[in-house]
Amino acid sequence: MRRFIDEDLSRYDDERNDPTKHAQSGLSPYLHFGQLSAQRLAREVQPSSVPREAKAAFLEELIVRRELSDNFCLWHRDYDLQTCFPDWAKRTLNEHRADPREYIYSYNQLRDAETHDSLWNAAQKELVIRGTMPGYLGMYWAKKILEWTESPETAMECAVSLNDTYQLDGRDPNGYAGVAWSIGGVHDRAWGEREVFGKVRFMSYNGCRRKFDVDAYIKSVEDLQA
Repeated sequence: MRRFIDEDLSRYDDERNDPTKHAQSGLSPYLHFGQLSAQRLAREVQPSSVPREAKAAFLEELIVRRELSDNFCLWHRDYDLQTCFPDWAKRTLNEHRADPREYIYSYNQLRDAETHDSLWNAAQKELVIRGTMPGYLGMYWAKKILEWTESPETAMECAVSLNDTYQLDGRDPNGYAGVAWSIGGVHDRAWGEREVFGKVRFMSYNGCRRKFDVDAYIKSVEDLQA
């Protein structure tokens, strides 16, 4: 906690979505297992001397997003199933259920990072090796599971199982809400319509390339395996 506040928090607002910058806190497992409380963390962040924008961005994730996830799981007993999606997402995904998928992967192929997408494979490998992956890539990771499986139901089953099995902070409201946001538009809005996704927000490999150095991230995961 102290290292993050002193060394990385000032960069959080601008760099948290770049997995090559290591600007995230890495504290989620400690919060999940109760070794650190969100209240304690917030109290330590508030008086720090970092820019106000950085503190505001981090506290929004720590408090607002966390509370949204907790309440989502509290009031939706089906938080890990496709039935938890908002009505607009259910409709649009159902309308595109029969859309052709360029690639279809089994659970084992996904688990073993055997897809055509080198970025996705690197994120999955980091998940297995380190028990975590950068938050921005977690969204990309889950959305591609929707794109590469037979149905939204299968996508939810695969993503939840992989998350719960390999994430150090798996089996947590943040994880369930994050997967449901990525695959089923929970806490999101409708976007432009496209195949497979319908009006659920889409993310692409080329979009990631425009945001950060994809090759550098893949190389960092290869170094983990060495």
